[in-house]
Amino acid sequence: MAKTAEPKTTAAKTAGAKPRGTRTAAETEKIRVALIERRDELKAEHDQTLLEIHELQQHRLTDSAGDDQADTGTKTGEREQEITIANNLAERISQVERALERLDEGGYGWCEKCGNPIPVERLAAFPSATLCVSCKQLEERR
Repeated sequence: MAKTAEPKTTAAKTAGAKPRGTRTAAETEKIRVALIERRDELKAEHDQTLLEIHELQQHRLTDSAGDDQADTGTKTGEREQEITIANNLAERISQVERALERLDEGGYGWCEKCGNPIPVERLAAFPSATLCVSCKQLEERR
């Protein structure tokens, strides 16, 4: 009597591997602490930037007598640069907060596009990454 090959099940294929989204409570807490620390750092930097923008704006209002067009243009360019920095910080805060939400939902560390795991090295460099390297490269080519 000939033996027939049994089809491999998904469970058999992943035996020994953690199922998607499964990590220990200690691992999850370590990630959460790191994300919260990063968010708090970004918020402090954002608050400091807003304070500096406000102080510089006050200074500009009192120190604009005798400005020519070049001075006005320079001040406008500096103000736009400062606002861009503040907006970028706000976006990065939003990304970290989204990463915290994904951590709570069990989707942190998994690509939102293809569902594959995001390499640990990528998450270490960019903790709020939502795409794996391949999907990010495809997105950037577009």
